[in-house]
Amino acid sequence: MDGRVFNYIKDKRKSSTLHFTLIDPDKQEINKAVELAKKVEMYGSDAIMVGGSQPTSVLYLDSVVKGIKSACSLPVILFPSSHSGISRYADAIFFMSLFNSTTTQYIIDEQMRGSVLVKAYGLEPLPMAYLIIESGTKTSAGFGGNAKEIPRDRPGFAVGYALAAKYFGMKFVYLEAGSGAKYSVPEEMIRMVKDNIGDDMFLIVGGGIRDAETAERKIEAGADIIVTGTIAENNEAKLREIINKIKEK
Repeated sequence: MDGRVFNYIKDKRKSSTLHFTLIDPDKQEINKAVELAKKVEMYGSDAIMVGGSQPTSVLYLDSVVKGIKSACSLPVILFPSSHSGISRYADAIFFMSLFNSTTTQYIIDEQMRGSVLVKAYGLEPLPMAYLIIESGTKTSAGFGGNAKEIPRDRPGFAVGYALAAKYFGMKFVYLEAGSGAKYSVPEEMIRMVKDNIGDDMFLIVGGGIRDAETAERKIEAGADIIVTGTIAENNEAKLREIINKIKEK
């Protein structure tokens, strides 16, 4: 891959672990989403992901993306739950397949519908395997995607999915505990997945990361990119601490 956003991520990873901020258009007013994007750029976040699991998030998607683009210089990467979550105004899109969904809708059908929009809009596709990990509570991502969650104590399943993604030629694997997760992704699982996929792929970890200590453990286990969402909305002081810790690594 030689797209601008992919090369940006690759170059940034040479010096430190990356932090991405997830903004859900359904959870805040447009002006608040834009202000949040400006703040996280100042704090040191490396990219803005825009998307949500609720169907109503698409109602405000274009306005949120355009607002963020006008207010900060960070890449805006779409994180869609369906083909309707695609905006022509973003820089790139995580073109992702929910590998452990129980329905083809989120494995390939939504991707088939969205592919023509990605091409028509000139969006940079970032191919990713998305995996929902058991987190102690039913999250919107797991519910909305009809996921058969990977058990926390069965990291081998995550390894198998990640290797399948690697052999398909994907460049990212996302281990997701989900927004509001009771438990974050286990370090053993992160370590085993990273040991198997190596440096050919970027390993993203998100969900349940609410403090700097938790983020540090994920990084030490092998995460290349840490994603936070809820903490950015609810506790900016904690968010700054998390980003500062990530930038040490």
